[in-house]
Amino acid sequence: MRGKAVWRIVPGVSLMAAAVLLAGCSGPQAGSPGWTAQPAPSGTATGSSTPGSSTSGTAAASPATSGSAPESASATSTEAQSVATAASWKTFSDPAKTVSFDLPADWIAQSVAPEAGTLPGGLKVDVKKPDGTFVAALRTGLPPSSADCPEGARHPYTVISSVPFELAAQGGDGTIPPRMVYRVIQGYRYFGSYGITNLVGGTDGQACELRNVVRGPAGTGDYSFGDLVALKAFAPDEKVAPAKAFDTLGQAAQYVRESPDFANVQRMLMSLKVKN
Repeated sequence: MRGKAVWRIVPGVSLMAAAVLLAGCSGPQAGSPGWTAQPAPSGTATGSSTPGSSTSGTAAASPATSGSAPESASATSTEAQSVATAASWKTFSDPAKTVSFDLPADWIAQSVAPEAGTLPGGLKVDVKKPDGTFVAALRTGLPPSSADCPEGARHPYTVISSVPFELAAQGGDGTIPPRMVYRVIQGYRYFGSYGITNLVGGTDGQACELRNVVRGPAGTGDYSFGDLVALKAFAPDEKVAPAKAFDTLGQAAQYVRESPDFANVQRMLMSLKVKN
């Protein structure tokens, strides 16, 4: 399906004054990950997440009007076409064929032990570049989270990019259709993170954390595909990576608009298929 990138950016203006959006195979025998080589994309992106095609979702930042809007809508919107820069792609699937996604042919997907607290049957797959740089992690079987968010602990946030896509999985009680998002939360700097979600980020453009999580069916847990499960406003003495830190919202928008890595990540995340 075609994705429409939704933009609400006010470069050069403080985040408090900015308008805010709310967010949002075939293979080898069992026992080893499945890989299917994919042809290189050609032409401009169409928004499809099918293998061999590119996805859309990067655009020049557009001035936003004041006020707030649901994460799935904006007073100003732009449908942009961009082409993932990787020359060739492959498809990863776990041995049980419960999950699959596309990734650049030279990137590495590795199944690792899930974190403590993951529900039975949950998976974790790390994706890295050839030099070992972490890109994203796919997690399934995450226990649902409903942590309180007192008003004094909330921080303003902005949705830099929000692209709807068709997620081949049975969803749970999400509040919006699945979207691949890049969101920034304000602390001593602007902290940005990408991932998929079917949850609105917060109320009135503020949140304690922004969860890159899709609600799964009851009893199966949630799943996450992104650089972080949850983005927060970091303290000066905390490690920020793999999230990114920016001095301005304009820098965050430039990263989404111009980074070849982001275009590749966007296609990868939007290709996810989950068998419930």
